[in-house]
Amino acid sequence: MFRNKTVIISGGSGDVGKAIIREMAKEGANISFNYFNNKDGARKLEQESRNAGAKIKSFKVDIKDYTAVQKWVQKTKEYFGSIDIIINNAATLKPASLAFTKKKDWQKVLDTNLGGLFNLTQCAIFYLIKQKSGNIINIASISGIIGTPPVNYAASKGGIIAFSKCLAREVATYNIRVNTIAPGYVKGAMLDRSMSLEQQEKMLKKIPLERFAQPQEIAALVKFLAGKKSRYITGQTIVIDGGYTLCPFTFYNEK
Repeated sequence: MFRNKTVIISGGSGDVGKAIIREMAKEGANISFNYFNNKDGARKLEQESRNAGAKIKSFKVDIKDYTAVQKWVQKTKEYFGSIDIIINNAATLKPASLAFTKKKDWQKVLDTNLGGLFNLTQCAIFYLIKQKSGNIINIASISGIIGTPPVNYAASKGGIIAFSKCLAREVATYNIRVNTIAPGYVKGAMLDRSMSLEQQEKMLKKIPLERFAQPQEIAALVKFLAGKKSRYITGQTIVIDGGYTLCPFTFYNEK
């Protein structure tokens, strides 16, 4: 489906990022992804993807650093010859109520989740504009829609949704689509860092499908939005949450 198409994805070494890369690799895409600390994991993912027949290259890049992201994008274009699909997936989480949120933690979450989105999108979008085609998929969260805590994370994810809608208007004339995926609770390391096992058990009772999303389910939706079957969809936020937002008041007093 994506043969000869180049995908550049941030946060490739996380659970959802790895699932997206595996999905794109199966479809024959060229893949460029960044990691920050997990070099061994990035190398393992590279080898796995090559075994699936994909061309792939990882880069150690701090998504918060505009200059580093700019160099990453340039090297990706030089290595693969094009950039066709941008996937903004990098994210971090610092659980705390607003009253006890440290200024440095607030800034880190905003700089990573929203600033990183700006950095990669702005640096790569010129290639899409020049070729008058492309696809941008941003990973937000239901937190940015209904305000599930923490505040820093919700603010960043709400910003991603607004960013995507506005950008979709700006670049539609260049045949570039921009869409957002808003997952609910996804099984993986980020969920485990933010919620204890006891809290997770309580949360499951609030989800109509009574389970958390699997990373590969998010990846399947990314593949659909990146493909031709979704070519008339742009500026949309697609929720994938097992029905959690059907019960919008259940997030209050989550402990």
